[in-house]
Amino acid sequence: MVNLTSKEIKGYSNNKLAMSETNDCFVRALAAGFDINYNEAHELAKERFKRPNKKGTRNSHIIEQMAFIEKDGIEINGVMASVRVMDGLDIKNRYKLKGEIIDRKKTVKSFIKDHQKGTYIVTVSKHAFVVKDGNLIDNFGEEFRPTRKVDGFYKINVPEKTIQLSLFN
Repeated sequence: MVNLTSKEIKGYSNNKLAMSETNDCFVRALAAGFDINYNEAHELAKERFKRPNKKGTRNSHIIEQMAFIEKDGIEINGVMASVRVMDGLDIKNRYKLKGEIIDRKKTVKSFIKDHQKGTYIVTVSKHAFVVKDGNLIDNFGEEFRPTRKVDGFYKINVPEKTIQLSLFN
Protein backbone atom coordinates (compact mmCIF):
# COMPACT_ATOMS: atom_id res chain seq x y z
CA MET A 1 0.00 0.00 0.00
CA VAL A 2 1.19 3.48 -0.88
CA ASN A 3 0.11 6.61 0.98
CA LEU A 4 -0.51 9.47 -1.43
CA THR A 5 -1.34 13.06 -0.52
CA SER A 6 -3.26 15.90 -2.12
CA LYS A 7 -0.38 16.44 -4.56
CA GLU A 8 -1.99 13.58 -6.52
CA ILE A 9 -5.16 15.63 -7.10
CA LYS A 10 -5.47 17.35 -10.47
CA GLY A 11 -5.21 21.11 -10.27
CA TYR A 12 -4.43 21.17 -6.54
CA SER A 13 -0.83 22.42 -6.45
CA ASN A 14 -0.53 26.21 -6.56
CA ASN A 15 -4.33 26.57 -6.76
CA LYS A 16 -5.48 29.80 -5.08
CA LEU A 17 -8.89 28.34 -4.20
CA ALA A 18 -7.36 25.18 -2.71
CA MET A 19 -4.78 27.16 -0.73
CA SER A 20 -7.49 29.40 0.74
CA GLU A 21 -9.77 26.50 1.76
CA THR A 22 -10.05 24.70 5.07
CA ASN A 23 -11.98 21.57 6.03
CA ASP A 24 -12.00 20.46 2.39
CA CYS A 25 -11.25 16.75 2.79
CA PHE A 26 -14.49 15.81 1.02
CA VAL A 27 -13.66 18.15 -1.88
CA ARG A 28 -10.29 16.42 -2.22
CA ALA A 29 -11.98 13.02 -1.96
CA LEU A 30 -14.40 13.94 -4.78
CA ALA A 31 -11.49 15.13 -6.92
CA ALA A 32 -9.44 11.98 -6.37
CA GLY A 33 -12.42 9.61 -6.51
CA PHE A 34 -14.00 10.95 -9.70
CA ASP A 35 -10.61 11.89 -11.22
CA ILE A 36 -11.57 15.54 -11.70
CA ASN A 37 -9.65 18.71 -10.91
CA TYR A 38 -9.93 20.45 -7.55
CA ASN A 39 -12.05 23.37 -8.81
CA GLU A 40 -14.62 21.02 -10.41
CA ALA A 41 -14.77 19.00 -7.19
CA HIS A 42 -15.16 22.20 -5.15
CA GLU A 43 -18.12 23.26 -7.31
CA LEU A 44 -19.67 19.76 -7.11
CA ALA A 45 -19.35 19.76 -3.30
CA LYS A 46 -20.88 23.22 -3.09
CA GLU A 47 -23.80 22.65 -5.46
CA ARG A 48 -24.64 18.99 -4.93
CA PHE A 49 -23.50 18.33 -1.37
CA LYS A 50 -24.40 21.77 0.10
CA ARG A 51 -20.85 22.44 1.30
CA PRO A 52 -20.25 26.05 2.36
CA ASN A 53 -16.82 27.53 1.60
CA LYS A 54 -14.18 26.84 4.27
CA LYS A 55 -16.54 24.49 6.15
CA GLY A 56 -16.73 20.73 6.20
CA THR A 57 -19.38 18.74 4.35
CA ARG A 58 -22.07 17.31 6.61
CA ASN A 59 -22.16 13.52 6.58
CA SER A 60 -25.97 13.61 6.28
CA HIS A 61 -25.59 15.53 2.98
CA ILE A 62 -23.00 13.04 1.73
CA ILE A 63 -25.28 10.08 2.53
CA GLU A 64 -28.33 11.75 0.97
CA GLN A 65 -26.63 12.83 -2.25
CA MET A 66 -24.67 9.60 -2.74
CA ALA A 67 -28.00 7.74 -2.55
CA PHE A 68 -29.42 10.01 -5.28
CA ILE A 69 -26.30 9.52 -7.41
CA GLU A 70 -26.54 5.74 -6.91
CA LYS A 71 -30.09 5.89 -8.28
CA ASP A 72 -29.66 8.46 -11.09
CA GLY A 73 -25.94 8.52 -11.86
CA ILE A 74 -23.92 11.70 -12.34
CA GLU A 75 -22.30 13.20 -15.40
CA ILE A 76 -18.57 13.70 -14.97
CA ASN A 77 -16.55 15.06 -17.91
CA GLY A 78 -19.16 13.97 -20.44
CA VAL A 79 -19.65 10.39 -19.18
CA MET A 80 -22.19 8.96 -16.76
CA ALA A 81 -20.44 7.93 -13.57
CA SER A 82 -22.01 5.67 -10.99
CA VAL A 83 -21.79 5.26 -7.25
CA ARG A 84 -22.62 2.21 -5.18
CA VAL A 85 -23.49 2.99 -1.58
CA MET A 86 -22.02 0.32 0.64
CA ASP A 87 -23.63 -0.45 3.98
CA GLY A 88 -24.56 -3.22 6.37
CA LEU A 89 -22.02 -6.03 6.49
CA ASP A 90 -19.98 -4.32 3.73
CA ILE A 91 -18.65 -1.87 6.34
CA LYS A 92 -18.18 -4.41 9.12
CA ASN A 93 -15.85 -7.24 10.01
CA ARG A 94 -17.42 -10.35 11.50
CA TYR A 95 -15.62 -12.12 14.34
CA LYS A 96 -16.35 -15.15 16.44
CA LEU A 97 -15.58 -14.50 20.07
CA LYS A 98 -16.19 -17.26 22.64
CA GLY A 99 -18.74 -18.84 20.35
CA GLU A 100 -20.63 -15.59 19.76
CA ILE A 101 -20.63 -13.83 16.38
CA ILE A 102 -19.74 -10.13 16.65
CA ASP A 103 -19.91 -7.47 13.92
CA ARG A 104 -17.57 -4.50 14.30
CA LYS A 105 -16.87 -1.54 12.04
CA LYS A 106 -13.94 -2.06 9.71
CA THR A 107 -10.78 -0.14 10.47
CA VAL A 108 -9.00 1.79 7.73
CA LYS A 109 -6.34 -0.94 7.71
CA SER A 110 -8.82 -3.79 7.23
CA PHE A 111 -10.76 -1.78 4.64
CA ILE A 112 -7.64 -1.28 2.51
CA LYS A 113 -6.69 -4.94 2.90
CA ASP A 114 -10.15 -6.00 1.64
CA HIS A 115 -10.36 -3.45 -1.21
CA GLN A 116 -7.26 -3.74 -3.36
CA LYS A 117 -9.12 -3.07 -6.63
CA GLY A 118 -11.43 -0.17 -7.43
CA THR A 119 -11.98 3.40 -6.26
CA TYR A 120 -13.76 4.22 -3.01
CA ILE A 121 -14.62 7.41 -1.16
CA VAL A 122 -14.39 6.47 2.51
CA THR A 123 -15.80 8.38 5.48
CA VAL A 124 -14.55 8.13 9.04
CA SER A 125 -15.49 10.40 11.95
CA LYS A 126 -15.49 13.98 10.56
CA HIS A 127 -13.16 13.08 7.66
CA ALA A 128 -13.19 11.66 4.13
CA PHE A 129 -10.49 10.20 1.87
CA VAL A 130 -10.06 7.90 -1.13
CA VAL A 131 -8.75 4.38 -1.49
CA LYS A 132 -7.82 3.71 -5.11
CA ASP A 133 -6.54 0.24 -6.03
CA GLY A 134 -5.34 -0.32 -2.47
CA ASN A 135 -3.60 3.08 -2.24
CA LEU A 136 -4.69 5.66 0.30
CA ILE A 137 -5.12 9.24 -1.00
CA ASP A 138 -5.51 11.59 1.94
CA ASN A 139 -4.58 15.05 3.22
CA PHE A 140 -0.99 15.64 4.27
CA GLY A 141 -0.66 14.65 7.92
CA GLU A 142 -3.72 12.38 7.79
CA GLU A 143 -2.22 9.80 5.45
CA PHE A 144 -2.51 6.73 7.59
CA ARG A 145 -4.14 6.24 10.92
CA PRO A 146 -4.94 2.53 10.65
CA THR A 147 -7.27 2.19 13.62
CA ARG A 148 -9.86 4.78 12.55
CA LYS A 149 -13.28 3.18 12.14
CA VAL A 150 -14.96 3.33 8.73
CA ASP A 151 -18.40 4.97 8.96
CA GLY A 152 -19.31 4.52 5.31
CA PHE A 153 -17.89 4.07 1.84
CA TYR A 154 -18.95 4.58 -1.73
CA LYS A 155 -17.66 2.62 -4.70
CA ILE A 156 -17.01 5.01 -7.59
CA ASN A 157 -17.09 4.00 -11.25
CA VAL A 158 -16.20 6.54 -13.92
CA PRO A 159 -16.11 4.85 -17.33
CA GLU A 160 -13.46 5.94 -19.77
CA LYS A 161 -14.76 8.40 -22.32
CA THR A 162 -14.84 6.69 -25.71
CA ILE A 163 -14.24 8.56 -28.91
CA GLN A 164 -15.58 7.22 -32.17
CA LEU A 165 -13.16 7.64 -35.02
CA SER A 166 -14.34 8.31 -38.53
CA LEU A 167 -12.34 6.91 -41.42
CA PHE A 168 -14.08 8.94 -44.07
CA ASN A 169 -15.48 12.43 -43.80
